[in-house]
Amino acid sequence: MSATRPIKLSNATLDDLPRSVARPRYDRSRLTPGIVHIGLGNFHRAHQAWYLHRLMQEGLALDWAILGAGVRSYDAAMREKLLGQDCLTTLIELAPDRRSAEVTGPMIGYLPIEAGNGPLIRAMADPRIRIVGLTVTEGGYYIDAATGGLDTGHPDIVHDAAHPDAPRTAFGAMVAALRLRRGAGHVPFSGLSCDNLLGNGAILRQTVAGLARLQDPALADWIEGEGAFPNSMVDSIVPATGPDELRLVRDLGIDDAAPVAHENFRQWVIEDDFRAGRPDWDRVGATFTPDVHGHEMMKIRILNAGHQVIANAGELLSVATISDCMAHPSIRALFRKVQVEEILPRVEPVPGMSPSEYLALIEGRFSNPAIRDTTRRVAFDGSSRHAGFLLPVIREALASGARVEGLALVEALWARMCEGTREDGSGIEPNDPAWPRLTLAARAARDRPLAWLEQEGIYGNLRRATPFTRAFEHWLTRLWRDGTAAVLEDYAGGG
Repeated sequence: MSATRPIKLSNATLDDLPRSVARPRYDRSRLTPGIVHIGLGNFHRAHQAWYLHRLMQEGLALDWAILGAGVRSYDAAMREKLLGQDCLTTLIELAPDRRSAEVTGPMIGYLPIEAGNGPLIRAMADPRIRIVGLTVTEGGYYIDAATGGLDTGHPDIVHDAAHPDAPRTAFGAMVAALRLRRGAGHVPFSGLSCDNLLGNGAILRQTVAGLARLQDPALADWIEGEGAFPNSMVDSIVPATGPDELRLVRDLGIDDAAPVAHENFRQWVIEDDFRAGRPDWDRVGATFTPDVHGHEMMKIRILNAGHQVIANAGELLSVATISDCMAHPSIRALFRKVQVEEILPRVEPVPGMSPSEYLALIEGRFSNPAIRDTTRRVAFDGSSRHAGFLLPVIREALASGARVEGLALVEALWARMCEGTREDGSGIEPNDPAWPRLTLAARAARDRPLAWLEQEGIYGNLRRATPFTRAFEHWLTRLWRDGTAAVLEDYAGGG
């Protein structure tokens, strides 16, 4: 449908939306909050919030509505957009051969963003809030690269340990709210990480309880003993909103300042370990299980690691999107060869799905041309994503004496990308929180490849693993000498 004057999205205009657009059937004025979600971006609105919306469409979970939250100043722009349309969101599903849209409404407010996070702390201390969810990116949990524990020396953690009533981080705000709940005799909320980390609930527990221990050991003991931090695995491809998505929603006849496009696939696997209840998400497609680990491992190693396998090659060759990468013969060949030879052997099956079947599913999803998921978005924050998704596979392969030639090439492609220029000579804009340091190492590695692997905070002792370092040195030398296209063709041909 095309409309010359799209309808401004709001509670008052829901009945005026085009008939082809689904909308809430529930009375939003009856919703009461049960969840605070920190990091309320596109993925949350297309995934966790959608599952809640589906329950509400059945007249259920009306006391589990979402309050959005952020802890950084840049979250204020999203807050303004969503409050301006009564926290409604247009979701546009993009299947390869069709598109559809629905307006969802499980979110009923967005907390003010203030220094010291007072509004967020007060909201999470409210006993009506029984779950605090987070999507704060894989690198946002203050993990010490050397020990795997909490990075107690990070300036943000040091600040929050010294200023418990005016924290800087989401985790400091959670600790402050838990202190208030304990003092009032309320049970703790359940902390639900929705980030792509193996054991994300255990990592969230480590961060929250570890920070609490720096402030008040008795509070930390209470959090450890009484709190709940279920592990979960989340999956759906959700591009960033740009001009294409804004044009799509206007073509549908809706004026939405923050629409979300997404693929026609969702999965949510959750450990059923909640302290103060939970919505019945399983009624609308989520899976509750005591063992999330196998699902996490399959998704992180095949999908998330797979994204990193191809994104830097695409960036270097000026291939704009992930679907375009899968249409590029050499990049697709890189993806399949690395997966089949070096990643799949280190993935166990889960009930109903073998690693090879999941790979076929991912190849189809990555190839969906309707999803304009940019290589730049997927390549963002490689310093966290390579460390979390790829390096554990390399370590396991080395421990078993298996080959790592393809994974070494992937790391060399990342090093080459971080130098900051594409093969056509165009510049690559900074795309990592550690970009200046990465660029410095990448430029040093042009003449001395092992300079890249000497970044101990990323690679640790891998720089002393000879089979890996030799392969990495070979590939990075060839990337600079022969170019990305020639190296990929050679690798795909068995070179």
